[in-house]
Amino acid sequence: MIHSGTLPQLAPPDFRKDATLDRLAERFNVAQFVSFSPSASGPRQEYCRLAGLPANHRFASPSQAVQALFERSAEGTVNIRTFSEASSQSREFLYALKDSQTVLMALARFASEGSFAIVNETIDVSDGGVSGVILDGVVEFRPDATPRGVEREGFASLPAAWADAAFHAVFGFGPEVVHGEAARLEFSLHPAPRGYRQSHVLYWELGAHETLPGNRVDIRWPNDFSRMMGDKAFGLLIAHLAGFRVPRSTVIGRRLAPFVFGTPTGSKEIWTRTCPVEQVPGKFTTARGWLDPFSLLSREDPEGSTIVSVLAQEAVPAVWSGAAVQGADGMLYVEGTSGTGVDFMQGATPPMALPDAVVATVRATHARLVAAVGDVRFEWAFDGHQVWVMQLHRGASRSVGSIIVPGEASEWAVFDVSEGLEALRLRVQSLPTGHGLLLRGEVGLTSHVADVARKAGAPTRMIRADKA
Repeated sequence: MIHSGTLPQLAPPDFRKDATLDRLAERFNVAQFVSFSPSASGPRQEYCRLAGLPANHRFASPSQAVQALFERSAEGTVNIRTFSEASSQSREFLYALKDSQTVLMALARFASEGSFAIVNETIDVSDGGVSGVILDGVVEFRPDATPRGVEREGFASLPAAWADAAFHAVFGFGPEVVHGEAARLEFSLHPAPRGYRQSHVLYWELGAHETLPGNRVDIRWPNDFSRMMGDKAFGLLIAHLAGFRVPRSTVIGRRLAPFVFGTPTGSKEIWTRTCPVEQVPGKFTTARGWLDPFSLLSREDPEGSTIVSVLAQEAVPAVWSGAAVQGADGMLYVEGTSGTGVDFMQGATPPMALPDAVVATVRATHARLVAAVGDVRFEWAFDGHQVWVMQLHRGASRSVGSIIVPGEASEWAVFDVSEGLEALRLRVQSLPTGHGLLLRGEVGLTSHVADVARKAGAPTRMIRADKA
């Protein structure tokens, strides 16, 4: 688990890159490697960490060392990273070399140039795991990248305790490290065992680092991890990690093995919910009862590029259901209806007057969510005693009163909300630049109808059904 404590002693800053890696391997799992230094006779073996062999096993020749590494590489390829004795910064990097002869020729060249080299097994970073960095109780990570992937947009960021719980929920394991202040640790998680110790977690680099200012983590999505899991599933997982009631959900993903999180509702009924890469309000199936996920995905996402998972979620015996969103005026709009609220969210029925006690409970839930995550909007269900979070999304709304999307337009098109969500999607896509939309009918600011309009971005207002 990721927890506070004392870090293992860091290698002095003047240690070579391969010596530092060897020190890391004394305690942690690392990618299998053999390192070499330059000499008059060519590359000379320095350190070695290969599965099934003693630490720093000495080979008779570089050829034998490289061959032993190839035999243990799950991908059947190796990388070479070069550096100087004076600086650990990489010089030349060769990726996914396929045969020993190519590696040995490269090592001979590097030795003649006075370069040190680390030859390590190639690790598939697109195997369904993630890579990232732990620093001062903050974990940043993403799939389909090395730990350096946190240096570009799209990474996920969580407090260490949340990240640990998320990793164990999704993968069944996580970085089992002792984490202290002012240190930076690079890691990667893999569904299949990898590395010197043949475990699911690899560690790449451990070094001293300045302490981060403050301790507030900016939890935002969509990010690349939420896109792999599905936007809806990720939002619910965040709510669960933050300590809110989320119906027990089984996530069946395209790239992730099935996993479960949430709180049992006491119901014996299941809802089937689709999870697109990013939120597409009201477009894809949410159905009472269990549906064949294979048939559902082939029908709604035949290309396999839009829906990344399906949720089997325990039903909440809802007395009231709805959504809550903070408007541009700073007010929290709590809207809903009796029962499951499906027709309300689809815009088929207007919001009802909610009991004061329900509104107060939803408001209190929203305040706690904001304190834990930041500005959010969410769908909720009230079972007569407590609120359950049914969907969670980051950000407040630009809407206020009858204005769903602020702004002026050169011309206004009228759309009758009784035509439905799919017709609305087509209408907003065909709006000429500079035109706005008047939604005729009564819908909630928190409904999927309003969500679709907000995502489109064109100026949008609601008008009464008797208006032209």
